[in-house]
Amino acid sequence: MGIFETGIKSLADVLGKSLELSEKADEICAACAGCIARGGTVFSCGNGGSAADAMHFAEELSGKYRLPRKALRGACLNSDAAALTCIANDFGYENVFSRQIEALAREGDIILCFSSSGESENLVRAILRARELGIVSIALSGRGGGRCAKLADISLVVPSDDGARVQEVHGLILHSIIETIESEIFGR
Repeated sequence: MGIFETGIKSLADVLGKSLELSEKADEICAACAGCIARGGTVFSCGNGGSAADAMHFAEELSGKYRLPRKALRGACLNSDAAALTCIANDFGYENVFSRQIEALAREGDIILCFSSSGESENLVRAILRARELGIVSIALSGRGGGRCAKLADISLVVPSDDGARVQEVHGLILHSIIETIESEIFGR
């Protein structure tokens, strides 16, 4: 069996186990759709491959997923290199997201944190700062969920210790969120 086939079988196994997450995924989809419908902003963030997921999510809001529609309020906190390097230099990398949440987010907004482990200190601090400001925190993680899963208002933990499989399921979730937003707000 080749690497690709092994990966497909591994992903199929994780997807099968992830069916138990449907209710939690629906809760996350509804929370994000409600935030956008009220004129709020969904902020996303992550590190490494999860940073790419966070960027992908934000571009689906400002661009489009399936429907040609107006741009929606979303911003990725790891996509501004000047902000990241300024904050990291002056306050430490562990504060790169919490400082931006403090500056940009308002009560009723959402911060959507992507992490394959749930242990990134900068995400933990962003969730804690969000709580102080009345901002809903959502953690998408794997590997048991880590501290992010314990601290977030809503948490979904992919049942896998394999970072690649976790990120692949996160991709399905982020598309589900966008599809829910488009369907509920634009009725198609």
